[in-house]
Amino acid sequence: MILGPPGVAKTHLAVGLGLKAIEHGYRVLFTTAAALITQLTRAPAEGRLDDKLKLYTVPRLLIADEIGYLPIDRGGANLFFQLISRRYERGPMILTSNQSFGSLGRSSATGSSPLRPWIASSTTPSPNIWGNSYRLKDKLKAGLVRPAAATPPAP
Repeated sequence: MILGPPGVAKTHLAVGLGLKAIEHGYRVLFTTAAALITQLTRAPAEGRLDDKLKLYTVPRLLIADEIGYLPIDRGGANLFFQLISRRYERGPMILTSNQSFGSLGRSSATGSSPLRPWIASSTTPSPNIWGNSYRLKDKLKAGLVRPAAATPPAP
């Protein structure tokens, strides 16, 4: 998982790692987490769940961008966990999020999250990127916004 606030190049880093994997002959699939969960959620009604799970399991590297950007219901989280289980020991995943690791394991409304079992089972340390947004750099130069000191994300 690559974590950090918006605009600090999480997606750029994930894509760069994906390109390096491709250079070394690996199949890579990049998708947004929202698109992945939407596809998995629709698949059972279409009678294509195994096909969709296979689609996301076959590539050596799967990159899911912006996990936690949109809320995930219990059914979507269950399907996501099934995908994680199928990918286990088959190949790595890169997930990006603008939420903290702890925030992904809980929701503001209930204090828990459908992703909690996956978060709890994860033992891989996640890099936190922090700093000023690259997206705002031109606006800063033009004096359209005031510079803010970069602060590390909340735990």
